[in-house]
Amino acid sequence: MTKGSSIQEDQTDAAKRRASGEFVRGVSQFRHSIGDPDFPPEPNRYHLFVALNCPWCHRATLARAILGLENIITMDIAFPNRTEESDPVGPNLWQFAPNRTASLTGEILPECTLETATGDGLRLVKEIYEREGSDEQSVPVLYDKVTGRIVNNESAEIIRILDQHAAALGSALPESARPKLVPHYDRAKEEADVLNERIYTTINNGAYKAGFSSDQSVYAAAFEAYFETLSMLEDLLSDGRPFLTGDTLTEVDLRLFPTLYRHDPIYYIRMKLNGAKILDYPNLWRWLCRFYQQEGIADAGSLLHCRQGYFGRSWNNVVPLGPLKPMPYPAAYLHPELTEMRNAKD
Repeated sequence: MTKGSSIQEDQTDAAKRRASGEFVRGVSQFRHSIGDPDFPPEPNRYHLFVALNCPWCHRATLARAILGLENIITMDIAFPNRTEESDPVGPNLWQFAPNRTASLTGEILPECTLETATGDGLRLVKEIYEREGSDEQSVPVLYDKVTGRIVNNESAEIIRILDQHAAALGSALPESARPKLVPHYDRAKEEADVLNERIYTTINNGAYKAGFSSDQSVYAAAFEAYFETLSMLEDLLSDGRPFLTGDTLTEVDLRLFPTLYRHDPIYYIRMKLNGAKILDYPNLWRWLCRFYQQEGIADAGSLLHCRQGYFGRSWNNVVPLGPLKPMPYPAAYLHPELTEMRNAKD
């Protein structure tokens, strides 16, 4: 399995860069695979720990849905807001808290669960890592319920693991109906690798560089690169291809979708990426709607969790209620024609 820079950020001088105000993403430490001697591909053996507001988790939930593994790979969902300063263990930790109330709705979020995979009902994701002597705290986590061990916590690799072993894991989809997320031909692989590299650097991680860096020049560079790539992707789709590499959905589409799904309702404000909305890119908007309307995709994420998670952790914990025009999200993703209507008004 390739571990290229499209999977993780360059860690050169990471501490110095962070000290200067740049957001630098850490490196995931658990890099085993289903198919390794300790982790055979068996139905009903594996589990995902996720948070629906996290775009990296969204990759894993999308792969699980697209590959027909929803009833085979079990899943626990953390509350979108992490622990607070008053928590006895500490702040900023992913927690399983299905009875916690969301400030946006004043109600519990029905998707949130208790922790069910370890058999001990752990409260914090941190505790799952501690059992393996690790101080990591991130999600997603691909977990083996038989050995009680973490298989992998790198989302890009989890996509490929599930794709490679979907049949052996017990996918509900026959091979003829199941997408091949990783291209099998050299030319297609090369094109996918180039797109993955740019999308990770400027879009997936670039959004966080823009939103969470405290240096104006770092933000400005990330902002510029983000919108340059959106323009490039808009041009790529201008030949009428339904997906980024051609006629079939691949991991490239899956890796781009979580960021663009969040852009108009969340990142436009929260990540200071207010140069344009995806609605301003007709080809990208139609691509986004096309992907969203694939079987199982709508249920693999939640903008309510995203809004609660991103804005509920902001300085005043107030979650914006919009956007409401041209219509609320995610209902807008059912209407590819909105981009034509918007451009006609302009």
